[in-house]
Amino acid sequence: MVAALLSKDSERRFIMLNDTTVLITGASSGIGRACAHAFARAGARLVLAARRRERLEDLAAELDVPCHVVVLDVRNRDAVNTAIDGLPAEWSDIDILVNNAGLSRGLEPVHQGDPDDWEEMIDTNVKGLLWVTRAVLPGMVDRDVGHVVNIGSVSGHDVYPGGAVYCGTKFAVHALTTGLRIDLKGTRVRCTTVDPGMVESEFSLVRFHGDAERAGGVYDNFPPLTPDDVADAVVWSVSRPPHVNIGEIVLWPTDQKTVTISHPRGNT
Repeated sequence: MVAALLSKDSERRFIMLNDTTVLITGASSGIGRACAHAFARAGARLVLAARRRERLEDLAAELDVPCHVVVLDVRNRDAVNTAIDGLPAEWSDIDILVNNAGLSRGLEPVHQGDPDDWEEMIDTNVKGLLWVTRAVLPGMVDRDVGHVVNIGSVSGHDVYPGGAVYCGTKFAVHALTTGLRIDLKGTRVRCTTVDPGMVESEFSLVRFHGDAERAGGVYDNFPPLTPDDVADAVVWSVSRPPHVNIGEIVLWPTDQKTVTISHPRGNT
């Protein structure tokens, strides 16, 4: 259960996360993996969900907190429901949900885009987020405590050339988070979206279907954010006092000013 115990030190007002149960989707790499490490440092118990079992098991072995591994493709609604319904009793009360699973595919204009890429982005970034939230949220509402964190993007605030569909999915995340906060009126369940700019992870490698040279060039212009930067924001948002709901955090690399404007200086 959430240890809603505020530090008595007025300089450190936060909720202790010891023994809090946190479910992280897309936990096997990138931001999800960094979130697992950040929550582990805060003393949370972790349900680690992703498609790659070996990576999940390796991650769990690195963490000095109780972990439960769930092999899961969030695009599959039946699999999501089965996984959440099938959690052992000691893991079934999820206090914090981090909807991190997501991806981008391609940079073609709409009239040249690959519909299979579109389906994968929509099924993961939008439907997957909804399936997991729908499976977990009723328990939070019944217990009148919990926090949903959706990993959005600055691409949910502005659109860039070739990004129409991906940006559309992240605009949807922004709208869903706002709508969720409205729907939770009368409960003490909180929700947050954390929207990073450019983050150096497997994101571009996935976008370009494994083209490592093209993916690597994305990060050459300026120092990007790291997954740890995003994880810090996630943990900070959920550790505020119970009467505080951080609605949205937007994170930029210092040299990135908008989704299309940056100051090239080399990655130093």
